[in-house]
Amino acid sequence: MTQYDKRTQALTHPSSLTTTLQSKSRSRTPTRSRGGSNRSSGGSSGRRPARTAATPAESNGKQAGAPAAPDPVAARPTRVEIPEVISVRDLAKIMGANAIDIIKTLMSLGMMANINELIDFDAAAIVGEELGIEVVRETIAEPEVEPGSEGPKTLRERLIEMEEDPTKLLERPPVVTILGHVDHGKTSLLDVIRNTNVVARESGGITQHIGAYQVEMDGRKITFLDTPGHAAFTAMRARGAQATDIAILVVAADDGVMPQTREAIAHARAARVPIVVAVNKVDKANANIDRVKQQLADIGLQSDDWGGDTTVVPISAKKKLNIEELLENVLLVADVMNLKANPEGAAIGTVIEANQDKHLGNVATVLVQKGTLHAGDPLVIGQDWGHIRAMFDDAGRPITAAPPAMPVLITGLQGVPAPGDIFQVVENDRLARQIASERVQKARAMTHETKPTLSLDDLYRQIQSGDIKELNLIIKVDVQGSLEPIENSLKDLSNEEVKVRILHQDVGAITDSDIMLAAASRALVLGFHTTVDAAARRNAEQSGVDIRVYNVIYEMIDDISKALKGMLEPVYEDRLIGKAEVRAVFQIKGRGKVLGCLVVDGIVKRDSLARVVRHGKEIHRGKITSLKRYQDDAPEIRAGYECGLSINDFDTPAEGDTVEAIERVRVR
Repeated sequence: MTQYDKRTQALTHPSSLTTTLQSKSRSRTPTRSRGGSNRSSGGSSGRRPARTAATPAESNGKQAGAPAAPDPVAARPTRVEIPEVISVRDLAKIMGANAIDIIKTLMSLGMMANINELIDFDAAAIVGEELGIEVVRETIAEPEVEPGSEGPKTLRERLIEMEEDPTKLLERPPVVTILGHVDHGKTSLLDVIRNTNVVARESGGITQHIGAYQVEMDGRKITFLDTPGHAAFTAMRARGAQATDIAILVVAADDGVMPQTREAIAHARAARVPIVVAVNKVDKANANIDRVKQQLADIGLQSDDWGGDTTVVPISAKKKLNIEELLENVLLVADVMNLKANPEGAAIGTVIEANQDKHLGNVATVLVQKGTLHAGDPLVIGQDWGHIRAMFDDAGRPITAAPPAMPVLITGLQGVPAPGDIFQVVENDRLARQIASERVQKARAMTHETKPTLSLDDLYRQIQSGDIKELNLIIKVDVQGSLEPIENSLKDLSNEEVKVRILHQDVGAITDSDIMLAAASRALVLGFHTTVDAAARRNAEQSGVDIRVYNVIYEMIDDISKALKGMLEPVYEDRLIGKAEVRAVFQIKGRGKVLGCLVVDGIVKRDSLARVVRHGKEIHRGKITSLKRYQDDAPEIRAGYECGLSINDFDTPAEGDTVEAIERVRVR
């Protein structure tokens, strides 16, 4: 319906606008299905004749003293912003139009929608075009990637920057994660801390595993995250959700520093989290604390009693030895960090873990990082939304409010979020649904858009644009002796524009853990005389991490140096994609010689490069200009099929020759 029709109906029948529109809606459908012949011939059900006849009457009616209805178009905006999805009722309100008009327009598009139904942006834009209103997408404020080598800022950093009134910041408990090598006692330590400090569960509380706990020490609280190792710790950070303030590194006094210990240190350093070392199992006969301190000093963690700045506490989780001293040192580090948060306003925080419980439905353990979370709050949580039906603390007791740094279990979610997802309380359920739907559609649109976290090819451009201030590197080599010269040579490449920072270096293959660390820290992964695990390669492709493996140290250093200067050129290699044996040679008039072949391996493609091998030696290289299967042109022929092909400028074929189809592939 045009704007002119609506104006006419409102002016002539202001008291029965709804009834008129409904009756016209019932009568219009059969008229339109007959091709609109009545409309052009002046039938009573057409739009144009009604408009022509009503125009003079409008003027006469106004002069006769009839009450003039307000012009609905005059108050109608010319441009509106709407979200990705919106209900018909809300769209009508924003556009200043009658909901029935919008429903009728949607019906003409083949969409049967009631007043409460949600429609997408494209449908709403067409409705706006019918009403003469420009419709644009409303943007929801999302965390953006800040310039700098550390990638997206974590939620904790963004919350601190957002706070406009420092007087509202109050001291909060520190959030601690326990990291270390397998079998060094991480779980035992957490169990001892939890069982000796957590208040006993009350009757009626739930027994659901919550994944995070609060303990008390000298009247102050400490929050511990029960995460399964440093891989999960970094996976959360990769989603911009660093919840940890302090890392406790557990090292066994009898084993010393192990490979996973070094990995855990690298992950904690990349997150710029202070480390408190707990040397466990000091009660064992073969415990050697000094040896552990020496090993830690060798990798940059020098104990404070050796003149360094790393707190090292000897403990025994089994004997419950020095546990309180460890917690006191954690609080001391927290005092130095001056951890604060604003308990006022809508809550924002991080998902620690989530699952589907057969009794409670979809549940999630969340850590509040700003504001106070209340039972009954509507919230957006990753790509899902929910309305909190109930909250429980780490002892299983139902609660109604959770301040900053408090972990709680919440119910009432529409889906199961992922660990590391950010949650945020919003005004109402409708807005929560809207934001969640927009995120889902945005995620679908980006499914096939894998962008590298950091590419060596694009490094110079990012440096010039100010996106990169530090070049983060992860180095894996075959032998320990290769690490020092590589590390020293790479650090010497630092300049005024960018600093080379080595996050992690170790001996062995490039693993999935290396890729996770690189994705979270926007780092390049460099290998020297080493291999890449299959899982690591798949993960790198999915997350866009650039892996470079070298056999010569000079080539590695030269590539990084050229990339920093914007001089790196791509390197290509020939990759065999198929083989064909020449079984016969045919002389075709006007076309030269055609090779009758049987494809014995892979695939042969038209227009691909081919090399002809005779008696083990390459005798010709040229482009496959023609490829046929019987009399028909074919783009490619697979193994087991015969074909006829011609190779550019090859005039001396012979039976028994081998044609190898190759393609040029960029390797770096």
